[in-house]
Amino acid sequence: MTLDKKRLDITDRVNGKLINQGFELYVENESIGQVTFTDQGNQYALKNGYEQEGSKIFQQVSVPSEKDAKYVDCDYENGWC
Repeated sequence: MTLDKKRLDITDRVNGKLINQGFELYVENESIGQVTFTDQGNQYALKNGYEQEGSKIFQQVSVPSEKDAKYVDCDYENGWC
């Protein structure tokens, strides 16, 4: 089984906590970075595995390349699987 990289739109799951001149960004109580408001626009500093594009925030994840790939351990000697 191999893993493929996939980019998930997590924008709807991101929450912010107001700090100095911006927000600390969280997904499920885990800090994923900050957005700072400047005269030049919003400046994003996101942790590794997260990225911002336009008004969206994405998470890079690894998913199985084969649909419904499952691990099966069969014990042929005792007749169960």
